[in-house]
Amino acid sequence: MKIVSRLNGAFLLTLFVFLLFGLMVPRLAAQGSANERIFFNAKIFTAEPDAPYADSIAIRGDKILAVGSYPEVAKSVSDSAERVDLQGKSLFPGFIDSHSHTADGGMNLISADASEKVHSIADLVAFANAAKTSGTGMRGGILEILGLPLEFWSHIDELNAKFSTGAYETQPVLLDGMDGHTGWANRALLKRAGITPDFLKNLSADQRSYYGVGKNFEPNGFVVDAGKEKISPLLPKPSDERLLAAGRAALRYNYSLGITAWLDPLADDDVLKTYQLLFDHAELISQVNAFPQVYAKDPPAELAAVQKIQEKYAAIPNLHITGIKVFADGVVEFPSQTANLSKPYLNTGRNGDLLFDPKKFAELCIAADKMGLIIHVHALGDGAVTAALDGIAAARQANGNSGLPHTLTHEQFVLPADFPRFRELGVISALQLLWASAEPDTIEIVKPFVAPEIYKWQYPARSILDAGGVISGASDWPVSSPSVFWGIYQAETRKGVEGVLDAAQDMPREAMFYAYTRNSARAMNLLDSIGSLAPGKRADLILIDRDVLTVSPEEMRGAKILWTIVAGKTVYSATN
Repeated sequence: MKIVSRLNGAFLLTLFVFLLFGLMVPRLAAQGSANERIFFNAKIFTAEPDAPYADSIAIRGDKILAVGSYPEVAKSVSDSAERVDLQGKSLFPGFIDSHSHTADGGMNLISADASEKVHSIADLVAFANAAKTSGTGMRGGILEILGLPLEFWSHIDELNAKFSTGAYETQPVLLDGMDGHTGWANRALLKRAGITPDFLKNLSADQRSYYGVGKNFEPNGFVVDAGKEKISPLLPKPSDERLLAAGRAALRYNYSLGITAWLDPLADDDVLKTYQLLFDHAELISQVNAFPQVYAKDPPAELAAVQKIQEKYAAIPNLHITGIKVFADGVVEFPSQTANLSKPYLNTGRNGDLLFDPKKFAELCIAADKMGLIIHVHALGDGAVTAALDGIAAARQANGNSGLPHTLTHEQFVLPADFPRFRELGVISALQLLWASAEPDTIEIVKPFVAPEIYKWQYPARSILDAGGVISGASDWPVSSPSVFWGIYQAETRKGVEGVLDAAQDMPREAMFYAYTRNSARAMNLLDSIGSLAPGKRADLILIDRDVLTVSPEEMRGAKILWTIVAGKTVYSATN
């Protein structure tokens, strides 16, 4: 009797489990098929070197399930998965920008940004008047216009005639250069900032070089780097509402360009607060690296401060404070000439400033590398490039190869002896090749002032690539457009209004698409999760309206993003 009871109990338990499982199976299957999609009949660039092309991809939720031919990919999903025919269009991994001041770029979008809108003093006057009237350019009591072409600094007298007299005699005005380093202040603003003849007279010659100075020490309004920092504190801090509006504008703009992840290389309090606010509103789904600036003056204290920042923002899942930003120098264009060159500028006899002591920088690199921090260096002149590589070499020698993707960015000039060092040291070159154009910014206000043997190697992307270096895609937005197609067009053709800027440095188009996907993910140390289309990676996908790998450079430059998916979620559609 006891045995029968036990059997009946076991049978009933088994029957109950079977029935329960039978009820659950459809639910589990339904869950498995929820958010399952196959995109097929596409020209897919995977950015996986061993299998770079496919015609189908399957995703579930925020992850990629399979990539390959349709019969293979179809096996990875249920019969009820959504099937989307892409009709031969191009599907790529989401683009990644390895040097983009995205939060600041968003602020430009909601401010008076003259980029691509102003080409003459007359244009500027009209733009400034409109920005003042509408209020879009007003920062407190200061009229600030952003994104001025650098050629304007060769017309200081005209700027003073238009913006230091008449309606602007008592109205402070700040014109910001498109490079983020230079600016011009009218007399009303110079007075408010305390930039007077007496102030300039008491500076050392090196300190005075950051200001435009007349023969009697009168300021002409031009400022660069340290000079601009003298004015910046006069601008009011943006409110949380303004930061959030800027962050949202930046997301919309990036997504419309197919940019799904980025490295923000100058993460001050406002930048980090912007990402915090986006997270608080459940809007930060892109992977973002944000690197605080350090100065290599007191490495232990500076790195301790970075650790505190990491702790403060540790709870934000997609925000990665995994590196540091260091400035090695400034910019090369006349009249700034703060980039550090291996030979003096021909008009001044000065080499430009190296902004760190090499021994302190080496100490910083060794300690940061040991802590697992990526070192990201602004190095524009060839002297700064060598010094930056030397510091990273010290870290590699002291710690062995940590595998961290230490990075140099900008590299407008590089000594040929340093080309192979990028490969040897495992240093990524984050180049803004939209700047590699034959135009005044690379010719008239550079060439007459730089030794020919240096000028010869301007934006030497192909030389670094051929020497085994890794090139990542970068824009420096809002210094210049973040459009990937524009950047690749310029890298491939190096065309400008004045011809071609050294055709020997033209980049292969496919190499540039790797630069803006896989290589930029490497620069962020996130290649395990983004940067290519492979099973298990995040479903960051973009659909492009044409075959950008095969059409002419001009056709490729005009390509449009049809939709952008980040972590499986459609965040942009050209039809909406």
